[in-house]
Amino acid sequence: MVAIEVPDSYGYVVLTAGVLPAVTNFLLSGKVMAARKQYDVKYPNLYAVPGYHKNADEFNRVQRGHQHMLENLSDFRFVSFIGGMMHPVTCAVSGVLYCAGSYLYMMGYSDNKLDVKTARLKKGGPILMLGLMVNLVCAAKYAVSLIK
Repeated sequence: MVAIEVPDSYGYVVLTAGVLPAVTNFLLSGKVMAARKQYDVKYPNLYAVPGYHKNADEFNRVQRGHQHMLENLSDFRFVSFIGGMMHPVTCAVSGVLYCAGSYLYMMGYSDNKLDVKTARLKKGGPILMLGLMVNLVCAAKYAVSLIK
């Protein structure tokens, strides 16, 4: 049997890459459920259909904000768990940035007063990408250290 030793602070990585994204996802899912009710978008439709749903764009912006987190969550978690083996505190802080940025991204994306590009950049997009990229670099650094 092979044993893997984890750093003392690795629990923070588990919290910010395992638990916190799940809580963030629940929060974002709740916003989508509220938007479904508000804009009358029934299942099984993932998105509202323009021309059929009166407020298709408004609902789709909320749904898209949530979907963005789901699209890169597995990559974020993977690089966090790996990078945290060498840099647990850095990866934990980046995990908080990723989750906060994901929440802010959705809030910006669903802000109908802003055009989509401005909303993504103004509210959260750079923050979540910073969290993801820092952990990607940490994972790459750890991977290179394992090559003999």
